[in-house]
Amino acid sequence: MSATTEMTAGATAIRPFTVPVTPETELKALRARITATRWPDPELVADSSQGVQQAVTQELARYWPTEYDMHRCEARLGALPHFVTEIDGLDIHFIHVRSPHENALPVIITHGWPGSVIELLNVIDPLTNPTAHGASAADAFDVVIPSMPGYGYSGKPRDLGWGPVRIAQAWDTLMKRLGYQSYVAQGGDWGAVITDLMGVQAPAGLLGIHTNMAGVVPADVWLTLVRNVFGAGGPPPSGLSEEENRTFEQLNFFFAKGVGYGVEMGTRPQTLYGLADSPVTLAAWMIDHDASSYADIADAFAGHPVGNLTRDEVLDNLTFYWVTNTGVSSTRLYWENTVGFFDVKGVSIPAAVSVFPHEIYKAPRSWAERAYPKLIYFNELDRGNHFAAWQEPALFASELRAAFRSLR
Repeated sequence: MSATTEMTAGATAIRPFTVPVTPETELKALRARITATRWPDPELVADSSQGVQQAVTQELARYWPTEYDMHRCEARLGALPHFVTEIDGLDIHFIHVRSPHENALPVIITHGWPGSVIELLNVIDPLTNPTAHGASAADAFDVVIPSMPGYGYSGKPRDLGWGPVRIAQAWDTLMKRLGYQSYVAQGGDWGAVITDLMGVQAPAGLLGIHTNMAGVVPADVWLTLVRNVFGAGGPPPSGLSEEENRTFEQLNFFFAKGVGYGVEMGTRPQTLYGLADSPVTLAAWMIDHDASSYADIADAFAGHPVGNLTRDEVLDNLTFYWVTNTGVSSTRLYWENTVGFFDVKGVSIPAAVSVFPHEIYKAPRSWAERAYPKLIYFNELDRGNHFAAWQEPALFASELRAAFRSLR
């Protein structure tokens, strides 16, 4: 990988950022807090229907202070070029790696919750240096990975209004400030919502978007799902295909059984003091995202990870949240949000969709074609979950190359 030092002056300065080294006293305190965890009674069922299982959490709590390298996360981050710039009164942290190949396509990639820039680290080299990974130099990218406000090393908002719409606007400002007059955008989870909104805003120079959590749910289906959350109940709208009905059932299950964390963070984020006080509470809260991802994380701590989602990768992210004390500040994005997660947003520019099989829901091509009138790429993969870039970085990088090839 190659990178250049970004240096500009004035209010729009792009400042080099050095990853801070956590003092050993803080890491010792973290280990002590983990070890001192007071455990509840175990769940009363044999599955995860009551939440994160105690055996999984206790193995995590055993490995974290004893075998996991507490400096691993900072070492991985420190090997990359980091910068900070002020946008709309808030410091935004980002990783910026330029490709060694000429005419690389700039891409801004946005993480989600409970992720961070950590979940995207392993896709940087395959994207910027494709020839080292069996791909063509013609598919090279310059990669920009920002930390969302309240996440990681970005500033924690002190005023209201930092929702996905404002972040989408800020990302265009960032890319233009870096000198990119044309670029593409990619996202999953919150990153997918933000990237969709960039496609709605369609700023000059944004050539197209790619999502691995497509916002394609039609309005009538979305309304039924929302009503079901509040107990109204109801079958799917008539006229859906067999595939669309399966997708409806996937979403109905998620809203009924899997979205409790989102409801809490969207209504009472400040109540979650335990995320700042207890590392085990933070860990359990963060790994209880969706059923498939949780199952893969549980497998990782049982000693047989699925893809790249190893226990060390999971703990890199958890440790990053702990040392930056962003457990609560990150949740406020849910409170600030005013748009739907999976519904059609009105993207007007070229769009590409990759459907990983263990995503929260499997987006049907029929819905994608209606949601994205300028759909340039659609592909269904045979492996990968909600954290696609984290779990299957090589496959994810291959998808981005294929998705954006027609826009170069």
